Amino acid sequence: QVQLVESGGGLVQPGGSLRLSCAASGSIFSINAMGWYRQAPGKGRELVASITSGGSTNYAGSVKGRFTISRDNAKNTVYLQMNSLKPEDTAVYYCNADISAGPLNRRYWGQGTQVTVSS
Repeated sequence: QVQLVESGGGLVQPGGSLRLSCAASGSIFSINAMGWYRQAPGKGRELVASITSGGSTNYAGSVKGRFTISRDNAKNTVYLQMNSLKPEDTAVYYCNADISAGPLNRRYWGQGTQVTVSS
């Protein structure tokens, strides 16, 4: 059984910073791409950032220059450093990972963590 567990969300003032973490556990053979999505109230889920197993990154235009995605392959963990946060960054943030677990290769999702940017 593979699980992704997120942590690090919370309430922060505009201009502040937060760091999200997402750790994968279970019978994992390998992890390919990992990423973060977010969903604001009344909106669809959107890609925030992604990172390949080799470290290549991709960012949504709205977060480029403010957010940084990274991963620790030894810990099966992906991070999202969020700086200069804006009220429009308020959303539930979800991590995902493309994981090979035995004969299966599929995308797994975390349960989501709330990020609220407000004064």
